Amino acid sequence: MTKLTSIEFKAPYLIMIGDVQEKLYAKTGFGLLQWRPESVVGQLRLPGCKVDMGIADLNIEQAVEAKVKSLIIGVAPMGGFIPDTWWAVIEEAVNAGIDIVCGLHLKLADNSAIAVAAERSGARLIDVRNPPENLPVGTGKKRTGKRVLMVGTDCAVGKKYSALALDQAMKKAGMNSTFRATGQTGIMLAGSGVPIDSVVSDFISGAAELVSPANVENHWDVIEGQGSLYHPAYAGVSLGLIHGSQPDAIVACHDASRVNISGLDSHALPSVADCIERNLMMAQLTNPEVRCVGVSVNTSGLSVDERTPYLTALAAETNLPCVDPIIDGCDVLVIEIQRFFN
Repeated sequence: MTKLTSIEFKAPYLIMIGDVQEKLYAKTGFGLLQWRPESVVGQLRLPGCKVDMGIADLNIEQAVEAKVKSLIIGVAPMGGFIPDTWWAVIEEAVNAGIDIVCGLHLKLADNSAIAVAAERSGARLIDVRNPPENLPVGTGKKRTGKRVLMVGTDCAVGKKYSALALDQAMKKAGMNSTFRATGQTGIMLAGSGVPIDSVVSDFISGAAELVSPANVENHWDVIEGQGSLYHPAYAGVSLGLIHGSQPDAIVACHDASRVNISGLDSHALPSVADCIERNLMMAQLTNPEVRCVGVSVNTSGLSVDERTPYLTALAAETNLPCVDPIIDGCDVLVIEIQRFFN
């Protein structure tokens, strides 16, 4: 029987963001810091890095003194590779016996120097983007239990944060829910999942069905979304995830300060209303009764004075509750889910 990708790695962690130039591409590091702050002791930055996570800067020698057990590659750039200039520091960590955790589109052991160093020191090389073998194709058959899927106007707009915050709020409300990870950072946080964007295209919907299997009727899977139907590079991943998730509900996720599709200035960001309409249309293939229960907005790019009027106007436009999950929490989204599904 096919099993979900599972991962276990040792704390404390040092997050390597190298010489990344934009916060957007350090989302793995920021995600771990947000949701597992007790396990993170510092960041490792290289000369020229323009991102600061606001925690201690450590080199490998200092990391050893701090008893770091895992060096986590905390970036998710387009293309998913490690720059050549990073490998010397990674090898230094391996030589020191520190495990390396990587969620990029590569295999750490394919670097022969790293593989030899790991064999010598006993450090583990952990590749998170490693889909299960023998994935099934999607069936589209109705499954028991309920599912809510995060969808987005673009990539990296807060789908993972929204899912984690919503799951947290559902549990607080006494609901039976489980966060279901579909990306590298989510898998690091949950300990299991399927890296959907590493699955052969024919099996994406089947992998999504595996992530959220049949369950008791009052159980909710809170599914981390991936990509966006509006992103020319990643729309296929998003669509397969929508069909396989068979969501009863969707939450539209949006970055209030973004104008264009990430990495593609020639493509304007869609409206939230259009995003809701298109995602519902696509989701109806496997669940004709799907509905949108709210909008989750990353308002970090807005001023304090802009935030409330923006959310108020968006709520009036969509006729749905609109929240920033980090600032406001997701209680109003839980109320909306309970209103429609209880």
